[in-house]
Amino acid sequence: MKSRQKRMWGGRFTGDTDALVQTFGASVEVDRRMALEDIDGSIAHASMLMAQGILTEEEHTSIRAGLESIRKDILAGEFAWDVEFEDVHMNIEHELTKRIGPLGGKLHTARSRNDQVATDLRLWLRGAGRQIGVELRTVRVTLVDLAEAHMGVIMPGYTHLQVAQPILLSHHLMAYYAMFCRDADRLSQTLARMNYSPLGAGALAGTGFNIDRHATADQLEFEGVILNSMDAVSDRDFVLDFLSFCSITMIHLSRLSEELILWSSQEFGFVTLPDSHTTGSSIMPQKKNPDMCELIRGKTGRVCGSLMALLMTMKGLPLTYNKDMQEDKEGVFDAADTVQTSLRIYSSMLAGIEVHADRMRAAAGAAFSNATDLADYLARKGLPFREAHDVVGRLVAICLKEGVPLESLPVGRMQEVSALIESDVMDCLDLDAVVNARNSFGGTAANEVERQIGLAREELKVEAH
Repeated sequence: MKSRQKRMWGGRFTGDTDALVQTFGASVEVDRRMALEDIDGSIAHASMLMAQGILTEEEHTSIRAGLESIRKDILAGEFAWDVEFEDVHMNIEHELTKRIGPLGGKLHTARSRNDQVATDLRLWLRGAGRQIGVELRTVRVTLVDLAEAHMGVIMPGYTHLQVAQPILLSHHLMAYYAMFCRDADRLSQTLARMNYSPLGAGALAGTGFNIDRHATADQLEFEGVILNSMDAVSDRDFVLDFLSFCSITMIHLSRLSEELILWSSQEFGFVTLPDSHTTGSSIMPQKKNPDMCELIRGKTGRVCGSLMALLMTMKGLPLTYNKDMQEDKEGVFDAADTVQTSLRIYSSMLAGIEVHADRMRAAAGAAFSNATDLADYLARKGLPFREAHDVVGRLVAICLKEGVPLESLPVGRMQEVSALIESDVMDCLDLDAVVNARNSFGGTAANEVERQIGLAREELKVEAH
């Protein structure tokens, strides 16, 4: 029979913890992902305690060596985690004490698990965020490459998923580049706000020991320390910030997924997704399913759900630490993994996409997407735009009845509706002319899209340095 371990907080307790309660309350299966960050924080704390004369040099050397040996075992997958010790912090501290004796207990001087976990989570999210930033930049580079490679491709632009006006595919792709740029900015701001140290705040009120919080912050490469000790241990805004970033980024990926799902259907036929990122059917041999797009679209709900879950967890909590806050990690770990993997998948999938330019152009030209340009033509002739809109609407009705596009309707027939229409009208109805007429700053004209691509290249070049 296994003997009961002495609980590190159990001095005042005379009864055993219920087995189900112990399992339900333990977080080690989740928070052990922060093990290396926990060791980094402990090493910084021990170094500070030595510098402040709270630990001797010999004690510090022994503690650090013990922690490094534990790090080595964790990296090798040889560390034995035990739910009886509840979380990553007490598992490591218990093992440290096993290896170096009672001296291991001195490491917890002048700190609490409350400031310890807040430190670990900030360190973990900082590292995860930087990795995600790399993947986000790769997606942006891929989009710019794709836009540049397909500069001449005209496609329908949509509102209400109805053909609206012709645009360049490159313009459409650069819209997503802009979205992911905002995501990159959000991530950068999130990382900057979270990069302050709570270590040394203790349980909530600070400590009576002569510690140096700035020293540990410097060693852990934080920008500074959190001023208020109560805020230091109770704040989870940085997790909400991160989950908000993850949610918005996934929404952008989900919107792009939805478009690629539509574009790759037989009805659209605009693109073919690479075999490497699609799957077949177990019963229908002709099928090529956009599973990665669908899965990323589906996972977006889970990431957004993690944000909502933590918002609801935090909304009614009094200061400072409450056990509810243990629920902050599982969702954010999952969200970070999902965003990073989704971005990586998208970079490789977009790089292998096949664009069907003829099909896109035919779709743009078959649904009166040049109607607005005919209205603009009449407006330039002096007709109020609202009247021009009505004239073109009547011309479209004629075209629908006769089954022809606007550019195939004889000028004479057009003149029956408006005497302002002359033979030069055909110059404004050509798809290339329609696209290149939209040359206002940020428009879909080729020169404006080339400007966007050039600015993006400059932006990415600066970021690379």
